[in-house]
Amino acid sequence: ESSAQLAMGEAFGIEAPKHKKHFVIYISLYEQMTTGKLIQLDVDIATRIHVYDDGPNRSLLSVETADRPGLLVDLVKISTDINVAVESGEFDTEGLLAKAKFHVNYKGKSLIEPLQQVLANSLRYFLRRPTTEDLSF
Repeated sequence: ESSAQLAMGEAFGIEAPKHKKHFVIYISLYEQMTTGKLIQLDVDIATRIHVYDDGPNRSLLSVETADRPGLLVDLVKISTDINVAVESGEFDTEGLLAKAKFHVNYKGKSLIEPLQQVLANSLRYFLRRPTTEDLSF
């Protein structure tokens, strides 16, 4: 997959992939130590990314995905890597689900449709990368 294909959504189409990202959550280190067993819980959480116009000078980016350490920093970094400025944001978690909303702009103006698609595709590509299931202490 070339970066141009990824940016324009050609790698997996304009629509979000239909499959859900698969995560394995490790439960309580205390239980693992006392029982000697590794306890796993399989969870499927769909990733949703939307970009809306929110006035002439900014757009609203909405992301729902599985929560993990460093997610907020990664979302902002991906946005700024493609020159989309993050003005403000709101981040919340509901169990294993992370919900983020950001006011974003490009050179002080709201994002045009092609740039909205590039931003959504970039985030979708990054968030669908496989995660490791190895424990690291």
